[in-house]
Amino acid sequence: MSAQSSGPRRDTRGIVDAAGLFARVRFRRHAPAPALRPYLEHYWLIDWDLAEPHASHVVPHPSVNLVFQRYDDGRPDLFELSGVGLGLATRKLSGRGRVCGIQFRPGGFRPFAPRFPVSRWTDRVIPADPVYPDADPTAVLSPDRDEDRVAALDAFLLGLDPRPDPQAELAMDLVDRVRRDRSLRRVDVLAREAGLSTRSLQRLFAGWVGVGPKWVVLRYRIHEALEQAESGGAVDWARLAGELGYADQAHLVRDFTATLGAPPSALRPGAVRR
Repeated sequence: MSAQSSGPRRDTRGIVDAAGLFARVRFRRHAPAPALRPYLEHYWLIDWDLAEPHASHVVPHPSVNLVFQRYDDGRPDLFELSGVGLGLATRKLSGRGRVCGIQFRPGGFRPFAPRFPVSRWTDRVIPADPVYPDADPTAVLSPDRDEDRVAALDAFLLGLDPRPDPQAELAMDLVDRVRRDRSLRRVDVLAREAGLSTRSLQRLFAGWVGVGPKWVVLRYRIHEALEQAESGGAVDWARLAGELGYADQAHLVRDFTATLGAPPSALRPGAVRR
């Protein structure tokens, strides 16, 4: 099984107005236990104590997340399975609370729920208790120290006894290839490099990633465009469209606007409305 590199990602790709979010919450990422690193991107922890509500917006990665949540409004602790989100995800934060999330590598989730194709969860956020009836959200959410929360997350996942899965490894490697190489724009090229037919590649992605390879290509291109839009500098959108494999600037702007609800030229704190 191929392993993730040195540690959690440090980029903010996919987070809309990351600076605004980080000014209001404590956000950090942690690496899982070594045995889990082939499957996971990272753990992500958020704590907040807000005088006024704040809506955070994320253009999801092609990843499944398991999310433990605690709020101060009297609700019991929550444990949710969040499949690959097809559109903009909005979470409204208020009062006090904390979240402990597990972000799997694209293709890395199925060893933890091997009976189901990952497409079963796509664009769904559901209670995770029926899938993991022995999970204990309180054990994850109660500790104040990050290292204790991470240890509880490690114990939960290791207790599921994930087994090496060659199909998961192949899917993870192919998605990593798409993420790293902006010049890779065609599904048939990716299939050929993998030694698969286009149809076999599409079946692999449906079963182990949850979305098709073309969708993954486009989503990572939108992440790139979002990062450029929030960079604060002038962006040559026509040039960027060409680099990302779009026929022209209009196609990039159309996809960007459809995903975020605002065109690149309007992107600023508060511009996204959903």
